[in-house]
Order: sequence, then C-alpha cells, then structure tokens
Amino acid sequence: MKKLIFLTFLAAVLACTNDSDDSSRTIQDQINDNVQISTWRITKYIDSGDDETNHYTGFNFDFGASNILTASNGTNTYTGTWSITDSNSNDDSSNDLDFNIFFAAPSDFEELSDDWDIITQSSQKIELMDVSGGNGGTDFLTFEKN
Repeated sequence: MKKLIFLTFLAAVLACTNDSDDSSRTIQDQINDNVQISTWRITKYIDSGDDETNHYTGFNFDFGASNILTASNGTNTYTGTWSITDSNSNDDSSNDLDFNIFFAAPSDFEELSDDWDIITQSSQKIELMDVSGGNGGTDFLTFEKN
C-alpha cells in the first residue's frame, strides 16, 4: 500500500512539474523549437506586390542550431543566419517578435534578409510581413513545414 501511495504522489509531482514547465515557455521558445524540428519550404514570397515565390521553388530551409540557416535544393546550398528577437521600436506592428533572416548572397536569397514581423505561426506554417523602409512596399513571406 505504501508503494502505491508513493507512486501516486510521485506521478502527481511529475505532472505538476511538467505543467509548470509548459506554462513558463514563451511563444519565442515555442517558435524556436518548432522551426528546428523539420525542414521548411517557401510557399509565398510577395515583394512589394510582385509574386517571386518561384525563386525559391525546390529549396528546403533548415533552421538549425546555433542560428544557422541553410537553404538547399540538392544542387545548390546557401548558408545564412536566423533568430527570433523582441521587435524593435521602428516596427509598426503590434506583434512583439521579429523573425530575423540574413543571407549575404546570392541576390535572390539576400532578398529574404530582414527583420520580419510574425503575422501568424503554427506547427505547420509561419506567415511573415515586412514594411520596407526604402520604398514603403509591403513584403510577405510564408514558410510551410515539409
């Protein structure tokens, strides 16, 4: 009987510990973990009204550890960086987080380099938006999990 009571107590303690761990996780932590689980593909890239999604067809994006971002289509591989940070004061979005992407080259991938506002995010899709400081155009970028 003592073993049964102890095991019941231990299960209750573990359940409470797991619950408190989940509630203390921030949305930033959840997004960080989510993007690193699988590879992603771009399903929409609108640059100031122009649909340029086809520039990324066939590329898989790996948001790896140490903020290393890799885009590969089996023939070409490009490496950049990624991070999720608190939004800076210049953003007009009510969202508190930026999804930062940086590629130095080539130019198609350099176009993705920005501090994107997160519109929506789920375990399967992340929709991003950026209002350009230069021409005032709005860009949209959507990643979907493979």
